[in-house]
Amino acid sequence: MGRKRRKSKKGKHRVISIISIIVILLGLAVMGGGAWWYWATQPYSKQDASEIMAVTPGMTANQIGTELERRKLIRSAFAFRIIATQLEADSKLYAGDYLLSANMSPEEMLTELLSGPKAEAIRVTIPEGYTTNQIIDLLVQKGIGTKEEYQKVITTDDFNYNFLQGISKDGHRLDGFLFPDTYFLNKKATPRSAIDSMLRRFEKELTPEVKTQLQTMNMSTRDWVNLAALVEKEALRDEDRAMIASVLKNRLNINMPLQVDATIQYILGTPKAKLYNKDLKIESPYNTYLHTGLPPSPIASPGHASLDAVLHPENTDYLYYLAKPDGYHVFAKTFDEHLQNQEKYQ
Repeated sequence: MGRKRRKSKKGKHRVISIISIIVILLGLAVMGGGAWWYWATQPYSKQDASEIMAVTPGMTANQIGTELERRKLIRSAFAFRIIATQLEADSKLYAGDYLLSANMSPEEMLTELLSGPKAEAIRVTIPEGYTTNQIIDLLVQKGIGTKEEYQKVITTDDFNYNFLQGISKDGHRLDGFLFPDTYFLNKKATPRSAIDSMLRRFEKELTPEVKTQLQTMNMSTRDWVNLAALVEKEALRDEDRAMIASVLKNRLNINMPLQVDATIQYILGTPKAKLYNKDLKIESPYNTYLHTGLPPSPIASPGHASLDAVLHPENTDYLYYLAKPDGYHVFAKTFDEHLQNQEKYQ
């Protein structure tokens, strides 16, 4: 009987231990869940990064949350949906344009969404290949700020993006990073918020896969954009982008001048229909006929296709390319072949 009692006490202690472990695990889960909930319901950023959110007829809070997370305006679409469900948001949403900012919490965003549309949006489309000056001119034409204000923003304002770290605060600091896309900006948008919208859009191009590929290629983000800008300005057809990227990459590998006409046009400011030998001798760090390597900064804002072409160039031995009358390019391995192409197509 004594042995049985001792076994019973051991069994009781074992049950108590298991219960204690379960209680501890549940406590940790609650604590962990509480920490996650606190994180998920905080504003995505302290910066006033405002964007127009267009709510279309029939759009649900679930769809809005997914879009807000994609735009990096909220941290968690799941947390947004939970709050939306508590507020019965789906039955109270009205179609229209809403001004939302990354410094708003999900609850504040929902309060704004449930109050009805008040934002007045300006549609701004930035074409691929635009320079920073062209982008600023377009924004000024749309009534968003002045050139002087943009110059101040570019040269003095702080932007919390890793891809800008280590870049000097000069007039070329944001070159190439103002991503070409269509933006819906509030009529009261500031130059800083307009610029920040474009920088946040560029940040979305830096996916984990892209970062891994850049590491594999031993290429910095700015060099990636710099090279893609040359591809953007040289290629007229999407099919040629990866081939042109290959030629430029091959030249860089052997320290051969890139000799990109687009850099000369960039120096001139006003593009010429035809370049002459005197143009190719203009002294400038951006003259890729006189200097090897990449230009000091990107000469334009490249689109996704050109950025992707630099990440995945064709594997070729080509060192020359020439634009044909139809807009496509012909490629050559030697200068003699290039001269033959010139005689044939020009």
